[in-house]
Amino acid sequence: MQHKQQDKTLALAGIYQSVILMQEVANKGSIADAQLASILETLFRFDANNVMDVYGDPSTVKKGLNTLIDQLSGKTHKKDMQTTRYAINLLYLEKTLRKSAGIMDKLTTELQAIQGKVDYFHVSHENIVARLADVYQQIISPLGPKIMVQGNQAYLSQTSNANKIRALLFAGIRSVVLWRQCGGSRWQVLFYRKKYIDSARQLLRSI
Repeated sequence: MQHKQQDKTLALAGIYQSVILMQEVANKGSIADAQLASILETLFRFDANNVMDVYGDPSTVKKGLNTLIDQLSGKTHKKDMQTTRYAINLLYLEKTLRKSAGIMDKLTTELQAIQGKVDYFHVSHENIVARLADVYQQIISPLGPKIMVQGNQAYLSQTSNANKIRALLFAGIRSVVLWRQCGGSRWQVLFYRKKYIDSARQLLRSI
């Protein structure tokens, strides 16, 4: 994959997209099925030729692009520290995952097995979401400190919502892996905020 700024921006927006949708589930109890499906589909695009192919279209991460702009623009009234903490937690978890021998191959095997079921169920079907949540809980979550998701306990206690949250965290990890592959780093975000913001705005104009 070519490491263009647009690629890095899309992948970073993918991280934020997963976090924002996860927060909506935790605080509101639901998200649009189409938005859930779009981000979960990125988990099954193993042989994409470029980053755009992973997401399909910038509209898949529209909320993520807007959040990226808010988080990096320095406008404190729009910056959400909880969103930042979740994103940093995902970065840390992916780093631990990357250092764990054989884990990536194991995840690929699990996803390929689930992909066969996607032919019969929609990717956002509760059976698929539950299976993705189980893979996250059994393989990824034990690698590092558990990500404590805050929200409305009435929603968090529902099994279907808990599964969506774990599946979205899994999708967030996918975007972190992609971002790293494109050369993304935390230091780069600090020093090249304007490039990310300008790129995000350009991508939003194309939607």
